[in-house]
Amino acid sequence: MFFYKSVFTRNLFPPQRIFKKLYCKTIKFKQMKKLVIYIFGIAVLGLSCEQDPVSTDPSASEPADIHLSSGGGDVIESSNEFGFDMFHAILADEPDDKNILISPVSISLALAMTYNGANGYTEDSMAYALRMDHLSSDEINLTYKELMEGLKSVDEKVIMEIANSIWYRQDFDVEQGFLDINQLYYNAEISELDFSSPDAKDIINNWVSDQTHGKIPSIVDYISPDDVMFLINAIYFNGIWKKEFDPESTYQETFILPGGTTKTVDMMNMKDTIGYMDNDLMQMAELDYGRGNYSMLVMLPKGNLTPEALAQQINTENWQSWLAALSEKEVTLLLPKFTFDYEKKLNDVLSFMGMGIAFDPWEADFTGIYSPGGLFISRVKHKTFIEVDEEGTEAAAATVVAVSFSGYDPLEVFMTVNKPFLFAIREKTTNAIVFIGKVAEPKTE
Repeated sequence: MFFYKSVFTRNLFPPQRIFKKLYCKTIKFKQMKKLVIYIFGIAVLGLSCEQDPVSTDPSASEPADIHLSSGGGDVIESSNEFGFDMFHAILADEPDDKNILISPVSISLALAMTYNGANGYTEDSMAYALRMDHLSSDEINLTYKELMEGLKSVDEKVIMEIANSIWYRQDFDVEQGFLDINQLYYNAEISELDFSSPDAKDIINNWVSDQTHGKIPSIVDYISPDDVMFLINAIYFNGIWKKEFDPESTYQETFILPGGTTKTVDMMNMKDTIGYMDNDLMQMAELDYGRGNYSMLVMLPKGNLTPEALAQQINTENWQSWLAALSEKEVTLLLPKFTFDYEKKLNDVLSFMGMGIAFDPWEADFTGIYSPGGLFISRVKHKTFIEVDEEGTEAAAATVVAVSFSGYDPLEVFMTVNKPFLFAIREKTTNAIVFIGKVAEPKTE
């Protein structure tokens, strides 16, 4: 895992501070004849023996606030509910022995951009699936704009990057209002692209790879002749633990797999004061990153309770109750190092959650993207990556929504032969007319 630890180290312990500490301690013990050297060093570096105000500012080690407009809290709660429900559905759809990781924020952002082009019952169904049918489009868009800006800047010790893009087929007449909304609220990069070019797929995938620092190298497997637009979200996270694990304390330990078999893993361990709670269902420990805005919540089921059964208990009400029960306690925590990636086509899951009409070629209504109609969501794909070790966590996610033309193409020219007509049969290489005629009344006998 590549952590920007050197950057953080430079920020936290610059040469000036090192020199300052050496000066402040050494001057008490060295002979007075060296005083001139140290005074010169102080003058050059502009230091004193007083404590650095940055390092002693209490707020620098406390979570900072992300301010949202009125209604923002409802949007975030609905987004979390959407994430919980999707997690439940995916768990039910995957084998018990498969690692799973989703980013509700990534999926929500990609679908929210698409939602801005939906109308009629399609719009209502998408709002229901996103668990935001009680919210206005303005509330959703404004909250996500504020959330993205806040997530990226709230903790200078954590790298959090969020990027959105819209790629549409060259010469496809996209509604300008749709593009303007997504540029304004989602800072989406808009690109017109020749989808028939052999390089088109690579251009899109290279953008995703760049935004996720290579952790999601691709998201678009193919470009169909019917595809007219890709709406993509990419997220990259890199955070060091506020209290790092000591690599020297990591040792090999047995881990019980589903079904009862075991394997040997690298088990990190620490004894420290961290957020902790337990109840009849589980033990929960909270590990902070950076200044504490971001954290990892580790939930260990009790007894014979499976992770799947525990997950079914996760909802917005229980979640808030569990978080409120966290308190600072001295805990000895053993946590395995792990890394994996995951990908999932979400068509069936999202249909199950209520937006099946958006995938229906004949019923979907995305006239907000293209006013003549005929568009539908052909596929939604989600990919994630995570690596957790003694230093912290590196994670990435990408979501793509592919919008395509249905069986009938509104760009096609239709010709209805419903009155007398002429016809001819020719040989193409010579242009010789073999037959020519007129049909005034179609007959079959």
